[in-house]
Order: sequence, then structure tokens, then C-alpha cells
Amino acid sequence: MVTLIHTLADHRDDVNYCAFSSSCLATCSLDKTIRVYSLNNFTELPYSPLRGHTYAVHCCCFSPSGHVLASCSTDGTTMVWDTCDGRTLAVLEQPSGSPVRVCRFSPGSTYLVSGAADGSVVLWNMQSLKLYRSGNVKDGSLVACAFSPNGNFFVTGSSSGDLTIWDDKMRCLYNEKAHDLGVTCCDISSQPISDGEHGFRYFQMASCGQDTQIKLWLILFADVLGVELKYKCTLNGHSAPVLACAFSCDGQMLVSGSVDKCVIIHETSTGNTLHTLSQHTRYVTTCAFAPYSPLLATGSMDKTVNIWQFDLKQPYAGDTVENESKVAVEDWSEDDVSAWLCAQDLAGFVGLFKMNNIDGKELLNLTKESLTNELKIESLGLRSKVLQKIEELRMKMVSDSVTVPDEFLCPITRELMKDPVIAADGYSYEKEAMENWISTKRPSSPMTNLPLHSLTLTPNRTLKMAISRWLETQQK
Repeated sequence: MVTLIHTLADHRDDVNYCAFSSSCLATCSLDKTIRVYSLNNFTELPYSPLRGHTYAVHCCCFSPSGHVLASCSTDGTTMVWDTCDGRTLAVLEQPSGSPVRVCRFSPGSTYLVSGAADGSVVLWNMQSLKLYRSGNVKDGSLVACAFSPNGNFFVTGSSSGDLTIWDDKMRCLYNEKAHDLGVTCCDISSQPISDGEHGFRYFQMASCGQDTQIKLWLILFADVLGVELKYKCTLNGHSAPVLACAFSCDGQMLVSGSVDKCVIIHETSTGNTLHTLSQHTRYVTTCAFAPYSPLLATGSMDKTVNIWQFDLKQPYAGDTVENESKVAVEDWSEDDVSAWLCAQDLAGFVGLFKMNNIDGKELLNLTKESLTNELKIESLGLRSKVLQKIEELRMKMVSDSVTVPDEFLCPITRELMKDPVIAADGYSYEKEAMENWISTKRPSSPMTNLPLHSLTLTPNRTLKMAISRWLETQQK
């Protein structure tokens, strides 16, 4: 079940694009602005709207860490913003001065791609904020772009209908006529597909076009074999040109938006239609899944952005690997680690971890030193976050291997509590679980189902200390 939970109606003209980070939603419009909202309550951040472009803003995207936002415009520039305070970090001018239609960060934030109406493609170095490489598609405007999860290549789509695969040195590796009337959007799933017969791993890509079609493709990228692009199937359902598509974090769903004013959510494994949403009153121009929560955003020429929530009982990328598999963490494959990263708000590291062949055993052995010296994660905050999540995983392994005292388990999740709080009903809960309960359910007690007379959550420091002491005894 998908429920419309909020509508944003702040733009004064067509909404062209929307993008999620772990904590924010950004939207951009023909009205020349970019607006940024908190995912906690969908209120606009103090520095929003961002103004700087002199013409329509066509696309916006967050860096993998969410610390930087990029936007591109008819004015021929791609602007880079600091998401902490809204400061302009750079104004990158397309060398040709042509209107810029699309921009994308590479998975490691090394590069930013900008594609323009004259077919020019530019790779910007995000450390120096200077032009690194440039190229051109052979025909048409460049209107779509997507990076592979490992950052080894990216795909562009043009108004002439071509899909072009480039490597990270800006060399054209492959070209395919995909949509007769022009490509409008493309996306690559962050979850590779394994080929059991040959041992290959394919990247799954979706493209959509003016021909009303959504096509699924498999991309094989190998140093020896080069690049191979295989057509997989066509997803049906729309009755007019399809303007937008996006994969869910786990790759199990694809959402699309169309001139027919409908949003369709497809199951990628079967091609079946899971949901059709028809609340927009004009063309649907953009759609995006949140990477770490069951949220979907859709934007339209009706000047609104709708926020949808999935039934929390449905499987979703936010469900952790360990809940879906009985495989011991030390036996996880690289793909299992990738799925875990997505579930832990760390999807930006998928490419880096894959590049370094981090499986379950390697994951558990990561230290502050190896994150700094071997994986080259420069940000202290990001290193700390990765280490914290790994420590939580180790803690869960301990709790899974022994019988945990019932009073240490959260009544909602039935997992060992890390940050216990006391609610108004007198019971203790994991803080995050209780906050989610209050925000998604009516304000009632999970234990008694009676209304809560207060929503205040008080830290249970005594219980937290008792859990810490118990964990120390288990690790000796």
C-alpha cells in the first residue's frame, strides 16, 4: 500500500526535478529556484529557496554524503551549494554556454557530470571545482545521465534516442539507439544482478522515452570484455511519453512518471505493476525514491511535489540484510555488504567498498586506520559513522548468539536497545523505534494501545548502563 502523506506547493511554476539525500529533499523548478526540505517534517530549511540561476532550473542532485547539492539551468551553468548553510561553493560554466539539462555526482563524489542541450558532456573535478574532461554525443541534446554504483562508467541519454556509455576518463565505450523518439531519463540500480552461469555481475539500467516505453537493460563492464549492453524487457502501463524513472535502493522497484499524469511503480523482477498513482493534474516530470526510508517523491507541471509513504510492513531497502537472511555476517558476500550499506544510510560507500572487495569478513575487521589509510575516507564524520554502524552490527551479532534478557529488548523491534528511553506509558523503548512509532501511528502506547498523555521521551540511563555492562561480560 502507498499513501500520500504530504504535498509541497511552494514552487510558482513547473517542478522539473526532485532528489533525496539521507535527511533532505531538494526540488527545482522553472521558477529559477531550488527548494530544500527536511525529511523529519517536510518543512523548508532556513536557507531555502536557493536563488542564483537566472533561468529555469532543470535538474538537481545531492552528493553521496548529502553535504553538497548541485543544480543546473538554462543559463548554461551548474551551481554547487553547501547543504549546511546554502552557501554557493562554485558556479561551473558549460564551455559552450549551452543550457544545461542534467547533472550527476559520481558515487565517490570525485566528479560531477553536466550535460547540455548542444550535446556537450563535461566531467568536473569536485576537489578543484575545475573542468576535468569533456566530450559530445553524436546527435541531439543530452537530457539524461546515470552513474554505475562502482563509478567505473556512466550512461548518458540524448533527445535523438541514443544511450551512450562513457568510462571515468570520458572515453565513449558504447552507443545504442534505444528510443526512436528520444530518451527522456535513465537510471542505474545500485544493486548488481549476478549471472550464475558465467559468474558475471550485471548492472541493471532503465531508460524511458517519448515513445511511451520503459526499457530495462543489463550492462556488463569488464576490463577484458569491454562493455556489453543487453536489452532485458519493456515495462508497459503508460499511455503517453514517459518523462522520468528511478530505481528503489534495493533495485526491486522502478517508479516512472508520464505525460499521462500517472505515476506507476513496477516490480523489476517480474515487470508487474504494483501501484498506479494518479493524483497529479498535469504531466509528471520527476520521481525519486528515498534511499533509506520508505518514501517516494513525485513532481509535476502542476507545480506540486507529492510525498508518498510505503506500508512499513512491506519489504524495503531499509530492511537490514540480517533480518532477511540467516547467513552469518562473516559469510556475507560483497553484494550483502552493499545491501547492508544502503540499509544503514551509507549507500554512498557502495562503489568504494565494492572497489576494495569488502565482504562480511573484511567488514568486521575494518578499523579507523584502515578506513583512513586503505579506503581513503577523509571525512572524520563519515569515518565515525561507518565505525558506529559496524560496532552496532558486532553488538547485534553478540545479541543474536546468546539469550538476551527480555528487559534489554525493545518491545517494538524485539532487538537489543542501544538508546533506551522511557515513554509516558512507563515502558522503555529504543529511541528511534519509538520516534518512528509516534510519527507513523496514532500517539498510543505500543504495549497497552492506550493514548499517550505526553509524547516526551526520557533517556533511561540506568537501563543503558545495565546493557553496556551485560555486553562487556558477553565479549570477554
